[in-house]
Amino acid sequence: MRQFKINTVLMAILFMVNSVKAQKIDAPENTYDLGASINQMTLTVAGTLVVATNDGLVGIKPDTNQLLFNFTDYGKVKPEELNFVPMSPYVMVGQTGFANLSSKKAVIDHISGKVLFTTESKGWKNVFTCDVMMPQNKLVVSGFQKGGGKAENVTPKVGVYDLATGNLDYEFFLTKPGKVTMKYFAVTGTPMLLKDKLLIPTSQGIIAKSKTGETLWENKVKNVNWMTCNDSETDIYAFEATANGKNTRIYKLDGNGTEVWKEERKVKGNVTNFEILPQGLAVVSDVAGGSGALGAKAESKITMFSAATGDDLWEKAPKTKGYVQHFYVQDDGILFGIYSGGINKISFDGNTLFKKPLKTGENIMLMAETPQGLIYITSEDANIVDLKTGEQVWSKPLKYKRAVSVASTFDEKNNRYLIAADGKIMAIDANSGDVSDFAKCNFSEKEYPNIMEMRNAGVFLSSDQNMTLIDFDGDENYHAYYKSPGRSTFGKIVGGALAVASTAMTMAMSAKAGANRSAFGSINDLDSYNETGKQAKRAADMFAGIASASFDYLSTRFRATAATENAQFILTNLEGGAGLVKVDKDSGKIEKEIMLKDKKPEYEVDELGGYLFYKSDDKTIMSYNLKS
Repeated sequence: MRQFKINTVLMAILFMVNSVKAQKIDAPENTYDLGASINQMTLTVAGTLVVATNDGLVGIKPDTNQLLFNFTDYGKVKPEELNFVPMSPYVMVGQTGFANLSSKKAVIDHISGKVLFTTESKGWKNVFTCDVMMPQNKLVVSGFQKGGGKAENVTPKVGVYDLATGNLDYEFFLTKPGKVTMKYFAVTGTPMLLKDKLLIPTSQGIIAKSKTGETLWENKVKNVNWMTCNDSETDIYAFEATANGKNTRIYKLDGNGTEVWKEERKVKGNVTNFEILPQGLAVVSDVAGGSGALGAKAESKITMFSAATGDDLWEKAPKTKGYVQHFYVQDDGILFGIYSGGINKISFDGNTLFKKPLKTGENIMLMAETPQGLIYITSEDANIVDLKTGEQVWSKPLKYKRAVSVASTFDEKNNRYLIAADGKIMAIDANSGDVSDFAKCNFSEKEYPNIMEMRNAGVFLSSDQNMTLIDFDGDENYHAYYKSPGRSTFGKIVGGALAVASTAMTMAMSAKAGANRSAFGSINDLDSYNETGKQAKRAADMFAGIASASFDYLSTRFRATAATENAQFILTNLEGGAGLVKVDKDSGKIEKEIMLKDKKPEYEVDELGGYLFYKSDDKTIMSYNLKS
């Protein structure tokens, strides 16, 4: 290994000088007095800070000195009462009354600040369900609504609202008001909005309604939790978890609501992934471990059903011996990775495509496609394997001590993969697979590197308190370390591109499994290695397809270059107390110092927009502009 170009003493002096020359920011750009104690701060995909307080919910846009909204209708808002609808401008507030006899729901656009819906303003009570539908940009509400006669007030009802305006599109009763019946109608799961109809799962069956509220059909498939369909909406699949939660029943319906299969299909556990394929229906279900010698193993089951008959197409299902962490559909079959270790691939007719299951370390952090094959990185090892056969491309896996995180990237200029683990960066030649030690990487406070990226001058690597730049020969240009003043409760850096990837995958279980899949695109496509930017573009394109000023804003934001792409923000001790430093990635020089004083400050950094939000006291938020 080459000697460092700058010794430790010289570096310490250099960074002291840099710190002195850095721009010091003592005063915030804007200060917001919320007037109530802060319970939680959340930075949204739009760059708006949403704050739950003892008085309600507050929205802050950092480029103005006025609150974006201050929703106090429901009083104190607890963190668990908030639902941020993934990849959208909406936050939903939900509060339930005593014994679940009454409930309150509100939907707020955290970009425009508009309160689009509240159960009170629209006359709703005892709400069964309240679901945002994407990409239709609608809100579907079910329950009882006040305002009619005595019979109407106690008859279950469904309303559909346009979230672009907050106005009612249409509404209808599930049964005729005043009709005497012993049947109890309750909405049991998430409705499904199709091109020309709305399907509502109820305790008495699924009901299909037109956009004028006319009943198109109804059936006896009761207590369905969620539904999905093929692109043409001719094949509808409904899922019902059994009362004990140990199994899931799957029903297939045609476009008229008639059951296609002679009887429903039952799978063990809860369905966590469902893919409609030309070859059949791929189903992944998770089985919780049982107690006793005969208890079920905690593992995932993978099944392929015939779409026509519901018959199991595989004589022998692939063994998982753990929970499926990765699941990808490819041209020749299904590729999957197990959390406890192991990767395998099976053809659509049930034959194993890999010569033998690939053994890997635990926690597969990454599976991605490269020109050489499938790269996988776990907490213990890494390798590239042939996607057709499962054979190793590298002569043997790259092994390292168990790591909480592993940073990696591809050095296109030198045609090599770089992986940081065990206090060093290892280089793997893309053609030969030969492994060599590229550089040392010993981060203080026993931190694991979690970011690696290519810069013009070399390889940038960082963690919470450390950052370094290594030139292409393996020599260290600089290593900056800033001691942590103490761990913050909420303090964290939300990287722009990283936030895109993580937020896109933060979905409800039904959405992950397949419900409303069109809102997100397929989540079962294997990504190419290092294509974070493509993920951001896909998100921007999705936003652009929804007619709304707020979605236009999101599309523009996700297409923009991160305002702070050339700097990293680190919380450390400054002269006078704790603060945040903005450090240039290429030079290692401190460009800005923002004094926060608290040893455990609560803050959020929006790297896409270039703003810092800081909770200066129990009722006050300050914003700082990090761009200039």
